[in-house]
Amino acid sequence: MKFISSQVAYFFQNRRAKTNIARLVRFILVLVGLIILYSVIFHYIMELEGRDYSWISGFYWTLTVMSTLGFGDITFNSDLGRMFSLIVLLSGIVFLLVMLPFTFIQFFYAPWLEAQNRSRAPRELPSTTKNHVIITNFDPVTKALIEKLTSYNYNYVLIIADLQNALNYSDMDYNVMVGELDDPNTYRKARIENAALLVATGSDMLNTNITFTANEISDKIKVASIANSPDSVDILKLAGSEHVLQLGVMMGQSLARRTIGGNARVHVIGRFDQLVIGEAPATGTPLVGKTLAESKLREAVGVNVVGLWERGKFISARPDTLINVNSVLVLAGSVDQLRNYDDFFGIYNIKDGPVIIIGAGRVGRATAKSLNDRKMDFVVVEKDPVRAKRCGNYVVGDAADREILYEAGMETAHTVIITTHDDDTNIYLTLYCRKLRPDLKIIARSTLDRNVSTLHRAGADFVMSYASMGSNAIFNILQRDEVLMIAEGLNVFRMDVPTKLIGKTIKETDIRRITGCSIIAINQGDGLLINPDPMVTMNTNSEIILIGSQESEKLFVDYINE
Repeated sequence: MKFISSQVAYFFQNRRAKTNIARLVRFILVLVGLIILYSVIFHYIMELEGRDYSWISGFYWTLTVMSTLGFGDITFNSDLGRMFSLIVLLSGIVFLLVMLPFTFIQFFYAPWLEAQNRSRAPRELPSTTKNHVIITNFDPVTKALIEKLTSYNYNYVLIIADLQNALNYSDMDYNVMVGELDDPNTYRKARIENAALLVATGSDMLNTNITFTANEISDKIKVASIANSPDSVDILKLAGSEHVLQLGVMMGQSLARRTIGGNARVHVIGRFDQLVIGEAPATGTPLVGKTLAESKLREAVGVNVVGLWERGKFISARPDTLINVNSVLVLAGSVDQLRNYDDFFGIYNIKDGPVIIIGAGRVGRATAKSLNDRKMDFVVVEKDPVRAKRCGNYVVGDAADREILYEAGMETAHTVIITTHDDDTNIYLTLYCRKLRPDLKIIARSTLDRNVSTLHRAGADFVMSYASMGSNAIFNILQRDEVLMIAEGLNVFRMDVPTKLIGKTIKETDIRRITGCSIIAINQGDGLLINPDPMVTMNTNSEIILIGSQESEKLFVDYINE
């Protein structure tokens, strides 16, 4: 009903639509008058021929002749009557078969379709719209962002310049608005003064134009923009973008953080205030073959095992979870607690060998820089010699060539990082590297979320999604809080203690079993309590930090909102 009422309202409010309706009404009145006139003349001619028919018969004859349904039960005998029949027939062809359909389509059906299109892709948002996110480009990053906004019940609008494209996105159930991205009126109509965030993910020049235009309308709007070139960062900030994200650099750093190295020591992959998240391979350590309960890591070194990676699959930590030879432990604790772990297990699984980075684009170069900062040995494989030279250690050639990979050190390498922007290439190279070295650790980049699972099946141990990483980074800006993306589909996030959990101990909530999330820290105002005891009670005005997969995070949000 709301959809129909919006279309009816359009007819009464739009001047052009009202004019068209008035023209259609005038045409119908003329047509009705003509039918009445012909019916009257029909009676006079029939009286001249000595016959008498009712008025209903007159209208019946007129309509059947005008609509060319034919003659039959009522016909004239005189030439005058036949001449009149020809006039009625010809005028009927013109009015009913030509002008009426054209007029109906032109003055009613077309405006009605326009009203439908306007309701599906409006050019202005209601004046009551507020706390919404304005998105100015549709790409893998914003697609993932929209999914995240929807799951957290945030309002958004996607601005599309072309009406047909806007209608196509509307058909895919996206909230769209039609408008030119360089027009200040577009942002006024998008209620930018009430918006929570403006997102610009197009080219650097377009993002600069959008940011500058939006800030002319509202200097209070928070803008998150993506910079593809390092030179564009300062320009976007000058244009008014408060948050400029270099996703290529961020992706490279994330991939480098996934590189554990050739030993069993803890590798830090993220920090959350004083809380440190790290990973450690179980290969070669006394932990292999034990369950988490049998390992007694919490009692021995104080760290909390929040989960395990098994060939790219994250498994939530439970007492009976078995540690296998290929398991990678996800640990949470303080710096001292993780150092204690290294003192116990850092001497195991010592391996020499480089990290092979395939691809020397923005992501590959950022990965190489991060590894270089960590003093880790690496070799970049790249077809383009100009790009390759920017990375220091490199081999020029095709990574699909076995000789090139072995020249780069495939025989002794402990990790391969695949960084190209083409998912098909990454899947191919993952399969190829896995065939060459079944024991190799493979870290891959995925541009599209839908290819993450395919890369895992191809043999990747870890996959980082460009789309998910970008959407998480933008969502963090909206939240004004930090959500640490540990890996594709695994986040650390914090929130105030929900009303449903106040007064309960961690053990009583049974959060890990119900949702798959683990509470790894509590802030009760007097500092961060890392790896709290299960008997700790959660109080009002406290904050909890949790870790879990995206599915677990959603289950947790649904659980506390029940």
